[in-house]
Amino acid sequence: MNARNMMVLLALYLLATAASVLAHCEIPCGIYGDNARFSAMEENLTTIEKAMGQIAELAGKDDAQSANQLARWVGAKEEHANKIQHAVSQYFMTQRLKVPVADADDTAMAAYTNKVVLLHKILRGAMKCKQTVDAQKVEAVRKLVHEFKHAYEMK
Repeated sequence: MNARNMMVLLALYLLATAASVLAHCEIPCGIYGDNARFSAMEENLTTIEKAMGQIAELAGKDDAQSANQLARWVGAKEEHANKIQHAVSQYFMTQRLKVPVADADDTAMAAYTNKVVLLHKILRGAMKCKQTVDAQKVEAVRKLVHEFKHAYEMK
């Protein structure tokens, strides 16, 4: 299979498997699972890391089965990076982080700003995980998630 056909196959697979992601309800139910979100992000990072290894192992093989598996691992890597981005934007930024009140002290605003910056770095790191098979990108996001968790728990 030549490279062009493999790219077309990969693109078709990604389009066919694109699924909508459901959010937490966004009503003031008060039911939140912060630790579950952190655990899920760690699991997603581990899956991305494994996918990167499998992609590297399958790259260059010229049989249909390898091409199929390669496409599946690329799709899994994309899906799990999307899940991290969804947890960051839809759960933490939309529902959990509260903007300090107008008369909040500088410390409260600095803590809030730090959390927002960390979340943005996680979003961009997840994007970089989609673009590469460099496991160092996964480790960078893992460190950011840990740093955010620590800052978040300080509330």
